[in-house]
Amino acid sequence: MRTILQILERAGGYRSDLYLRIENPPYMALVIEATPEPGPLGVPAISVAHYGEQNGDLMRDPEMCFELSNPLGMGWILAPFYFRNDYMGVEQYSRNREGENYVFVRDLLHQHESFARTWDKNIRAQGFVEAFERSRNQ
Repeated sequence: MRTILQILERAGGYRSDLYLRIENPPYMALVIEATPEPGPLGVPAISVAHYGEQNGDLMRDPEMCFELSNPLGMGWILAPFYFRNDYMGVEQYSRNREGENYVFVRDLLHQHESFARTWDKNIRAQGFVEAFERSRNQ
């Protein structure tokens, strides 16, 4: 999710009250926000979502949650652990805490990582970095 990391950097980095809404017609709005709870490994987490509307309700299409970490000081990464698409009725945890146990579903985690890479390329190609910059300059 290099594109999301780039937007975060331009927004001043992670903070617990982070909330960015990027309008970029004709695409659905992109929302990047800190989650109130940490991720499965106890590090800060963010939600990234496109929001649409159906019958007056906000619909995630999709939403993914990522842990934000800088392992060994080698650079920031976003590691997925959650996927949701309200239009499809899908909600999945590929990594989670169950009590004291850390649980992950390997195949689902690989699917989430693959989807995140494709989605990140689309977000970049659709011009969301530039749309964020334009919104800051208004």
